[in-house]
Amino acid sequence: MRAENENTVELASADFPTRYGNFRIRAFRDRKGKEHLALVRGDVAGKSGVPVRIHSECLTGDSLGSLRCDCRDQLEYSLTYLGKQEEGVLLYLRQEGRGIGLGNKIKAYQLQDAGLDTVEANLNLGFDEDLRDYSTAADILKMLGVDSVLLLTNNPAKLRDLEKNGVKIEGRIPVVVEPNKYNAVYLKTKKKKMNHLLG
Repeated sequence: MRAENENTVELASADFPTRYGNFRIRAFRDRKGKEHLALVRGDVAGKSGVPVRIHSECLTGDSLGSLRCDCRDQLEYSLTYLGKQEEGVLLYLRQEGRGIGLGNKIKAYQLQDAGLDTVEANLNLGFDEDLRDYSTAADILKMLGVDSVLLLTNNPAKLRDLEKNGVKIEGRIPVVVEPNKYNAVYLKTKKKKMNHLLG
């Protein structure tokens, strides 16, 4: 059955066996025409304290294995965690480069190669440090019937944005990944300048 609200419409769903466990994959389109995915484990409708990971697209990390960020590590950690639960949701949002897009993300990489950190690079390009919006994530969670969530995140801004959009947060599950020599400065910047809750 397809669901919709005034901002988001469900396009299709199918069984989705993965190396992390069996999910149901559901595709959605937001009001701007961007398409997003929900990987749903078990029956989450009407459930409270559902473990949820909201993951913004990172082509360079998720698909190409970049070591400049921790995105793929966070994605794999979350899928492994969710695959062991009876219920859970991973939302995959099309918000490349913290919302600045793929081309601008590579421009930001170029500026980082010249000595700027990840926040300085975004600001130098004329963007805020993080342009991501979680209103579509909130829409999708409501369409899935999730009553409240345990959010897999290290990002306090994500918690605040979801609550602002009407999602009840029961708690936070830290996403623990090890830094490497290529992303250590990036992670320190996220902790120091973006207040990410990293060890």
